[in-house]
Amino acid sequence: MFTKPMLPAAHQPKPRRTRSAGPDKALMHRRIDALEAQVNALEGHIGAMQQSTSWRISAPVRWLSRQLQRVRGGGSLDSIKRVDTYAEWIRLYDAAASSPQAGSSVAAQDDPTPRMSIFLVANAGGAPLLAASVRSVMAQTCAAWDVVIVVDPDDLSAARTALAEAAAPPARIKLCDVSSYGSTAAACNNALAHADGDWVVLMTAGDVLPPHALAQLVAEIVDHRDARIIYSDEDALDAKGARVEPRFKPDWNVDLFYSQDLISRLGAFERGLVGAVGGFREGFDGAMGYDLALRCLEGLRPGQIRHIPRVLCHRFSDAAMPAPAVARAEASALVQHFGRTATSARVLESEEGRRVQYQLPPDVPLVTLIIPTRNAAPLLRQCVESIAGATTYPNYEILLIDNGSDQADALAYLASLNGQPGITVIRDDRPFNYSALNNMGVGHARGELIGLVNNDIEVISPDWLDEMVSLALQPGVGAVGAKLLYPDETVQHAGVLLGVGGESGVAGHANKFLPAWQGGYMNRGLAIQSFSAVTAACLVVRKALYEQVGGLNEVDLKVAYNDVDFCLRLREAGYRNVWTPHAELFHHESATRGADVTPAQRERFDREHAYMRKRWGALIANDPAYNPNLTIHAENFGLAWPPRVPWISGAAKP
Repeated sequence: MFTKPMLPAAHQPKPRRTRSAGPDKALMHRRIDALEAQVNALEGHIGAMQQSTSWRISAPVRWLSRQLQRVRGGGSLDSIKRVDTYAEWIRLYDAAASSPQAGSSVAAQDDPTPRMSIFLVANAGGAPLLAASVRSVMAQTCAAWDVVIVVDPDDLSAARTALAEAAAPPARIKLCDVSSYGSTAAACNNALAHADGDWVVLMTAGDVLPPHALAQLVAEIVDHRDARIIYSDEDALDAKGARVEPRFKPDWNVDLFYSQDLISRLGAFERGLVGAVGGFREGFDGAMGYDLALRCLEGLRPGQIRHIPRVLCHRFSDAAMPAPAVARAEASALVQHFGRTATSARVLESEEGRRVQYQLPPDVPLVTLIIPTRNAAPLLRQCVESIAGATTYPNYEILLIDNGSDQADALAYLASLNGQPGITVIRDDRPFNYSALNNMGVGHARGELIGLVNNDIEVISPDWLDEMVSLALQPGVGAVGAKLLYPDETVQHAGVLLGVGGESGVAGHANKFLPAWQGGYMNRGLAIQSFSAVTAACLVVRKALYEQVGGLNEVDLKVAYNDVDFCLRLREAGYRNVWTPHAELFHHESATRGADVTPAQRERFDREHAYMRKRWGALIANDPAYNPNLTIHAENFGLAWPPRVPWISGAAKP
């Protein structure tokens, strides 16, 4: 095994500084970010108005008018923020959820062949919740459904009462007594054998469907005949029945799914697939849908799992977060999934959420860390010494690409490093071209994997490279990105979101300025997940994949967006790019090169921006790792005003 780099005694790293809590600075950044988000949201409204026509323009126009009236009348930002709520968003853009006519035009145009069998699991003592669920099914504009209510014997009487209250038609709604079959899973399997539907839809008592929910499922099936699993967005109902806590999910994202159930609400499974994997299993009460989905996806292509970016289920808010027993059942299902797929991984539960920790092979592969640099000796010293002093991964080399350093301290430091075990310095005096420097470095790399590392990176989690390599070695994974923090411990990079920056934007960093210890929207700031791209400030990828897609584009993208383009080409080749929050590093962003401020630099940036829009415009406009109901005017997963999805016919017009 190759020995990790050793620094000479004069350059042994100083004791690594501990991470400060940094709450005051983090809070300050969050307040600044909130104000910037409000400004960006207003700008987004104006842009939407300028580009919209007909009645769709009325919503943002009237919204903006109300905000301006408040400001002129002395209203504070807080008063504006109170209006800029999910309830207001629903009123403007999702009023169809409460309209009996909503979705009727969709249903009328769809092939009526797909029929839904709804499996509704009743909770103990939940007659009012059960009645609400049944009424919502009866109100569907799509009539191709039947319902099986799976209920414990103690709740049979309450279930009958609920059905009577809902005036449920007996011919289409059946009660299934769990005691007759021994378990909820066995009762569901019996119901599956006698169900009329082509698709199985899972509901829990208290789940309420908007009237257009099943029609939307049918439309998706008709449009995508190879689909086998379909899931939607969801929100919760509070004690007063108000809609809260929207979960606007990404398109299929298996890595995020391992951390949290994306499918069960509202999830639909092709009936033949459910039967082929053995139906429902015992021992997973509360997590039967998650276990079923894991077994189903083992035989599916990613494209056969479809996501509808609309709220098609309102869950009872008391069940919004899984109980400990449900979390344990989900973790058990995941462990068994990894066993069936011969994946060496551990499933860890903590207050921060579920984590999958992949195991490294006994003989860990060599990683070449490529660090372009110019002058900036203090930054480079901090970077190299933090890697050498803190990294636990035992098999790596450092390749420094000196792009024309001319300062005495930098030259002396580079000279002292060159030739040290595990460290090589290569001089390259050509004009700065980040893509070319890294491509040249990869040509000299001896590692099976390469790590692209900026010289302003500082290691703060010793197992950062273990984590990134373990992910990069998984089948189907392309590039792996790290969680990069500003020195005040707010997020600088937690994955790349395409299209952020407004209608002409290319990309932005997810959860920027979020305190490192917070999960943010849907806890995505603390969950391993796929993104369309990750930053090359700290990126690990197999060398063979780097070369397969041609490396970084050193012709069209010399400085900006080359990492995004590289990741999108990996995605185009069939690989998924993964971000992990469990590899944390400080990023003293652009401290070496500075900002692009000269006319020549600005002209170069504009060319690279235009190239990205031309090459990847369709994907930038519809990032599968994001959701069109979320804003492109900020990086904080705020609501989009308006959303980038078509209005549903029948929606109320403010």
